[in-house]
Amino acid sequence: MNGMGGTHPLDNPIWHSLATGHAQFAVDGGLAKRYHPDIAPLAAVREQSPEAYKALAELLGPEDIAVLFLDAPPQVPEGWRFIMNTMMEQMVCENPPAAQAHADKIEELREEDVPQMMALARLTEPGPFRRRTIELGGYRGIRNGERLVAMTGRRTSPPGFVEVSAVCTHPDYRGRGYATTLVSAVAGSILQQGETPFLGVKQDNAAAIRVYENQGFSIRRSLYLVALKRPA
Repeated sequence: MNGMGGTHPLDNPIWHSLATGHAQFAVDGGLAKRYHPDIAPLAAVREQSPEAYKALAELLGPEDIAVLFLDAPPQVPEGWRFIMNTMMEQMVCENPPAAQAHADKIEELREEDVPQMMALARLTEPGPFRRRTIELGGYRGIRNGERLVAMTGRRTSPPGFVEVSAVCTHPDYRGRGYATTLVSAVAGSILQQGETPFLGVKQDNAAAIRVYENQGFSIRRSLYLVALKRPA
């Protein structure tokens, strides 16, 4: 057995999310699971073994991309095609700063907002955002008139934790503190329901890490962020 052996739910967060709170969104292959492709490309194996990767391959179309968070270096069988293989920091927020008043109106985003949300995600590339991603819940946004210019929401939900995700601001509106405001609002709503916010950020994104640290997040551990296509 290689990796994924940690007992903490955040050591294999996608797996634990799909096995529990988000089981209704799972495509289940026994040793592997993935989110429905209309929701997210996130996938997980129970442990890194040839059998688990075979199970994952059976859940993927020929050109589907699977994004995995691994607690050990990828032990991928021959033939798999790497799209990305980098390091990420996993951060948790157990001691948030006191909530601060903000001038900008935060709105709950709904199904009718999905076209604007997808356009903003395509422009800013905060991570995959698909037609049904909004079903994961908790999306908040800031508008300039009718235009959605910033958003943040929730993603995976392993036991006791909820991931803050899709943190993005339109390039024309950066530097106004919108991301900080929205992360604080989404993290606060998670804490209010008795769960702990967490998020992932690429290890080389020092500016984002500082922003999250100022919001009360601290680095818990490093994970391997891997995007793969199954063997051709």
